[in-house]
Amino acid sequence: MEYYEKVLTVASDDLDDLNHVNNVRYVQWIQDVSKEHWQNYASSQIQEDVVWVVMNHNITYKNAAQLGDEIKIQTHIAESRGATCIRVVEMYNAITNQLLLRSKTEWCLLNAKTLRPMRISEEIKNVFS
Repeated sequence: MEYYEKVLTVASDDLDDLNHVNNVRYVQWIQDVSKEHWQNYASSQIQEDVVWVVMNHNITYKNAAQLGDEIKIQTHIAESRGATCIRVVEMYNAITNQLLLRSKTEWCLLNAKTLRPMRISEEIKNVFS
């Protein structure tokens, strides 16, 4: 299983009325890191042939992040079956290593031309292993 990781710093635009990172921002970061992982590992030809769409997000919020916190984001593919896969994203305070959230997102692979679901090939599975 291939992990992808990045670190970002919480900015004022990321905050809600309680001065914590807004839940909507966390969802954006989940999407962003998932896309970056795919784009950094999949060939340009594969990226032209297929697209991923979200079927379901399940997010468990554990602790709050605040302005200036450094957040370590890790993601990997936990399982693949047919046209779908489960991607896990975990976010930690990069200094204390305290878990901030854990998400499981079900993604569906589509043919880029027809936009119809297609089985995840061994070639695509190998992108993440």
